[in-house]
This record gives sequence, structure tokens and C-alpha cells, in this order.
Amino acid sequence: MTELPVPPARRPLYTGGPEVSSVAWGMWRFAGDDVGAAGARIRAALDAGINLFDTADIYGPDNGEPFGAAEALLGRVLAADKALAGRMVIATKGGISMGVPYDSSAGYLTSAIDASLKRMGVEHVALWQIHRPDLLTHPAEIGEALLAAHQAGKIGAVGVSNFTPWQVEALAAHLPLPIVSCQPEFSPLAVGPLSDGVLDQAIARGMAVLAWSPLGGGRLANPTDERTRAVAQALDVKAKAAGVSRAAAACSWIMAHPSRPIPIAGTQDPARIAEIPQAFVPRWTRAEWYAVLVAALGAPLP
Repeated sequence: MTELPVPPARRPLYTGGPEVSSVAWGMWRFAGDDVGAAGARIRAALDAGINLFDTADIYGPDNGEPFGAAEALLGRVLAADKALAGRMVIATKGGISMGVPYDSSAGYLTSAIDASLKRMGVEHVALWQIHRPDLLTHPAEIGEALLAAHQAGKIGAVGVSNFTPWQVEALAAHLPLPIVSCQPEFSPLAVGPLSDGVLDQAIARGMAVLAWSPLGGGRLANPTDERTRAVAQALDVKAKAAGVSRAAAACSWIMAHPSRPIPIAGTQDPARIAEIPQAFVPRWTRAEWYAVLVAALGAPLP
């Protein structure tokens, strides 16, 4: 049977942009005070062929740390090893304000970008994304702030996270720059982007798709309900045949979609980080891929 194509190990993040790995490493749980251990995690990702690193200014409080803690830890790692920054493509996010919760006003976005750069000790990030849509800011105001940051050399490109397709279109109508990426939750347990227009829009606009929580927030590792067990069993069929882990099978299932999503692997264990390239091993047939989707939907396809 014909197998679905496998994405290349590297591809441009956006037209004219840096070459990035087809799997990213996420820093939501990047925490602690041990700079050496934190650096070891980053080097493990680089050694595994991963050069796209996804962080955000809000990463910290979920780990019992202050706002900006993950970016600040990254900054300490980069200060300790000046050569690392040249090997990394950094994407960060902003627009969440503690207690508000969302603020995309021009003043806040400008200050958020500046604060992120300062915490990380860099003058520029390849990709800056609005973390969640602010329903109270007109897209024209957002567009002016992001254009100014781009013209100042602070951000290489603009993306969005957790936006609906129509929210993307509204921003695109008032932003003189292309929106080069979207960041939805997408996994074999969160299949909404397959039908809500997010992945279709990404194909139409040539946007990179950064898929967060590709393992269902860890639920695929330890299924506790019937649906998750069914999805895990469907993934295990491919994992066993390919000689890889269930996590690798899940990421490869995501990458098989023609929008070529980039799963954001969140493991903080260097040994498991080293296993991330297993995601390029499985070869899916259409029947195998759809079998996982049927398990996720809990009903036959029409």
C-alpha cells in the first residue's frame, strides 16, 4: 500500500526564514535554578537535530515560578555558553498578562517583546507569536505594534497561537507583514484542527503549524479513559511495527498531515529528548492513519 510522505528533517520556518527542524522542543516545563542541567537539556535537543525552541513569557507560574522564568533561565544558559544562541532558532510568545488575562494593546505588546528579549539576553528572535487572542484590541493596533517591532529588528516574523481562522484573517487584513505560523493544540487526542479550518488555512496561506501538546498533555503515556486507551492502542500498532515508542508514533501521525505540522516535544528528560528523532521512522498508510482518527473520534468516519 502507498505510504504517506515523511517530512524532511529540516525546512524553512517561513519564506526567507531560517532552516528549522521538523520537530520543535518546548520550554513550558523549562524550570529550576541549575543552569548546567538546563543547558544539558538544550544541548540534548541540538544533538538530536532539533534547533527550533518554543518558549513564552508566561512560562513560569505553572511551575511555581515567576512570570518570565523560563525565558530568564534560557537567558542564563545563553550567557553561560555564548555559542549556543547561534545554533538555536528561538520562537517566543506574549500577550498574556497575569490577572487580565489577555492584552494585545500596542503598548503592552511592545513592552512584552522588549521584556522577553531582555530576559533571554538577545536582541532578536526569529519568531514572535501572540499567545492568545485579545478580543478587546482592534487588529489595526496590533498590526502597528508588530510592524514597528519587526522594523526595529526585534522580531524576524509574526505568528499566532490559539487563534481561530477568522481571527487570523482579521489580523492579516491589518498587518503589513505575513502571518507565518499558527500554534494550535493538535494531537491524536485533540483533532479539532483537522475540521475547524486551522490546518486548511495554514495550507492556503503557507503558514507553519506548531502543534502544542502533541501527546495530549501526557495522557497518551498513561491512558485513564476508554477513548484515550483506544487511541493509544491504535498508535501502538504502528509503534510496534516501526520499532519506536508510542510518543514517536503520535508525533509521526501529526507530521503526516499535508500541512506538515511541527510537533512541540515537551519532555525535559535528556534521555527522552535523544529519542525524539524516532518520530521520522514510522511510515503511515492512509488506512493506518485514519484508524487512529477513528479511535480519536470514537465513531466511524462518514
